[in-house]
Amino acid sequence: MPSSAFPNLNDQIGVRLVAAIGRRGELGLGNKLLFRLKADMANFRKVTAKSPLIMGRKTWESFPKRPLPGRPNIVATRNLDFVAPGAFVYSSLPPALAAARAMAAQAGIAEVSIIGGAEIFRAGLEVATHMTLTDVDAEREAAVFFPEFDRGAWRETSSVRVEKNEDNEAAFVIREYERGL
Repeated sequence: MPSSAFPNLNDQIGVRLVAAIGRRGELGLGNKLLFRLKADMANFRKVTAKSPLIMGRKTWESFPKRPLPGRPNIVATRNLDFVAPGAFVYSSLPPALAAARAMAAQAGIAEVSIIGGAEIFRAGLEVATHMTLTDVDAEREAAVFFPEFDRGAWRETSSVRVEKNEDNEAAFVIREYERGL
């Protein structure tokens, strides 16, 4: 029987990009997040709950505590000697994505999450089915930016505005997108 008679279940697992970006697409500086947004962090935990997380080496190294709890952590790095205790390490996004999708399929989870940095986001845009982008109403000095993308290829499905307060240093809008048809 031809192999096409057996669909690849991994292809049915969605790919979500999750990022908080400033007005100019700013992501980070000095291997640190730019914004202190408690409500966005809570949303990040909710959106990525149980989902395998794919990230680059610098993103992994930026976490004060590693791995992020409650879900598989997967690091994509060109450094073949890199060791990430508590995480799976792959040489690039394609094998990391294949492993994450297999983990999600085995656990009955519908999608995997790509959480940064810029190079991983750039590569992930090609295969992403969903995005959760937090548009922060602020500008910061940055060395790392979210990649430009064709907004016409995406459909906004929801948005929630959060005002600046003692837990959130700037106002922001959490936008959910899915790839347009």
